[in-house]
Amino acid sequence: MITANDLKTKGIACLEENLADQPEAIITVRGKESFVVMKIEHYHYLREMELEAALYETRQDLSAGRFTQDDIDQHVDELFAE
Repeated sequence: MITANDLKTKGIACLEENLADQPEAIITVRGKESFVVMKIEHYHYLREMELEAALYETRQDLSAGRFTQDDIDQHVDELFAE
């Protein structure tokens, strides 16, 4: 964990040190976990996994017939009617 004070006094060197052997680190502010920093490679990996999960979900919905072919106005009306 990185304290806000460590980050303030040591700057980027503090981040580099903490991320040397782990993909992410937590920054605490006044003893409370407040932020997460990570290596950019790890961030890109997580984003890719989010997109893969969304694609998988979409394919499952299509396979199960959970979709409509309404026009956009009908779709929006149905969403707000629920």
